[in-house]
Amino acid sequence: MTSSATPMAAVDLLQQALNSNIIPNQEYLLQGSILDSAAEHLLHRLRGLCDNVDTGPEAFADYEMCLSLKVPNEKTPVMTVRVRKAQDTDAPYQLRYIGQPELGDRNRPTLVRSSLDIACTPHVVEFLTEMGFRVDFEYITKGYMFRKGRMKVTVSKIFKVNSSEPISQSYLVELSVLAPTGQDVIADDMRIFAEQLKPLVQLEKIDYKRFAQMP
Repeated sequence: MTSSATPMAAVDLLQQALNSNIIPNQEYLLQGSILDSAAEHLLHRLRGLCDNVDTGPEAFADYEMCLSLKVPNEKTPVMTVRVRKAQDTDAPYQLRYIGQPELGDRNRPTLVRSSLDIACTPHVVEFLTEMGFRVDFEYITKGYMFRKGRMKVTVSKIFKVNSSEPISQSYLVELSVLAPTGQDVIADDMRIFAEQLKPLVQLEKIDYKRFAQMP
């Protein structure tokens, strides 16, 4: 009786948490890029604006793999997930689901998309492969992370796996917040913070559907 009731109790608790809007299941996101020649100026600006001013930014190096589950004869995947592993720390693997961006009102300051992060074991890739997922691409990200309250800022470069050469001569800059559903006031805080980084970098919400329509 106990073993059969426990999973149901866990599902009920999860549903209650979702209904109470206490699970951070939405990501508010702004993105931009900056040339290598100007990156040091941006890092200096962030050191002055963010919370970890005394300790400096947190360096990171992550391996990330994107996997998708497709139906035969269909181009659009049924589901896409990402698996991330920190290369510089002994942290657990991270399985991440990212939903389709909700651009919504054009006046909304940020892109909003569903996002769930789950710590998992090293066998997660094998498990996903058995379920029918296939690897689409993989890459390495190396850079620095800053925090300002609930906001996270990353300045990073992308590398091919097993390569020391970055794929471009610029840094990807991302400003993001993970929060429960309905906390749109966060988007205004992010817009105000992004204004303080101009003219070094222009952070904006990216319409990914526009890239998909490009020839």
